[in-house]
Amino acid sequence: MDISPAAATSASLLIVEDDPEIRTLVTALLEGEGFQVAAAADVAEATERMAATFPDLLILDVMLPGESGLSICRRVRAASTVPILMLTARGDEIDRVLGLELGADDYLVKPFAPRELVARIRSLLRRAQMQPSAQTEDRRILTFDRFVIDLDGRDLRGVDGVPVTLTSAEFDLLATFVRRPRRVLGRDQLIDAVSGRSADPFDRTIDVLISRLRRKLAEVSPGVTLISTIRGGGYLFTQVVQPRG
Repeated sequence: MDISPAAATSASLLIVEDDPEIRTLVTALLEGEGFQVAAAADVAEATERMAATFPDLLILDVMLPGESGLSICRRVRAASTVPILMLTARGDEIDRVLGLELGADDYLVKPFAPRELVARIRSLLRRAQMQPSAQTEDRRILTFDRFVIDLDGRDLRGVDGVPVTLTSAEFDLLATFVRRPRRVLGRDQLIDAVSGRSADPFDRTIDVLISRLRRKLAEVSPGVTLISTIRGGGYLFTQVVQPRG
């Protein structure tokens, strides 16, 4: 399930890692996979590189000298939906959850297998690089509550036409619910749909993504429970979904 070689070659990555050995090894690994890679040792250097050329994907180590990776994650997410992969130390669950709360799309625990890193990057890029399809008669534009969602165009708007900005992971999560309304979906089903990997009993990715998604939907439709938590079962999308008339 790799993205195409051409897409891999054209995709630019920025890795922000203060450990020179890890930074060098990861850079060589990803360049060997066909990516265009820039590297930075701290937030200041990363900011300079992003000002010159903004990457297609950002790889952030949480523990950086001075300003942390979490800080740059917050700033980037406030202005962009670029995929963000956080690197965290083993056992630092608080940092992983906080990174997801601040807008990261996924995380990887160090030490990690090179193959796993490449797989996560390709998965995030595959979602982010999905482009709106050409106009066709069967284009999937659906409505629910006070929203209109274009599954092919990966676009969500309120009924007033105002766009709702979602990250790739948030959109994939919502699309999974919309395709299966009023059905209980387990965390393992959701994490597989969003990230293409197996669920970990201690993985909080889906829970945090749902929290983020709920907040954004509530800005358009306050007071409406769109996603219910089913104790011991997972999550349920409560709304009726129908084609736009």
